[in-house]
Amino acid sequence: MSGLAGLLAGRVEPGVYRWHTELAAADLSESVTGAGWSLAQIADVAETKDEVLGAIGAALGFPAHFGRNLDALWDSLRDLSAPTVLLWETWGSAAYADRAGFDRIVGVLKDRAAEISEDRPAFTVLLRGDGPETDLPDLG
Repeated sequence: MSGLAGLLAGRVEPGVYRWHTELAAADLSESVTGAGWSLAQIADVAETKDEVLGAIGAALGFPAHFGRNLDALWDSLRDLSAPTVLLWETWGSAAYADRAGFDRIVGVLKDRAAEISEDRPAFTVLLRGDGPETDLPDLG
């Protein structure tokens, strides 16, 4: 079973993963939504912390009053109502431009991915594309 299939089936823990695949966006969408998850995607380049937070907010449909800070990110992530995969294809730009800011944002994303309950559906981030070395695991 591929890493994505395992994740969607609940056999792989949600988290923030490096994901090396050439799977077309349409195929990914079909797999994710077919498993009952939502798919959000960041494909535009965002380098600064503010740009990245804005891109995450736009991709996940956060409300207009989303504050573009880490506390607002945490609060909005906790309000997700369905299991969600966030595909971040341009993560490398942010990681190269502001590694400390990138690491802080990834920390919040990891914390939310670890918080699953009846009120908090699964949440996973897939970092696809080129970027610097990280200690994040690969999703097979």
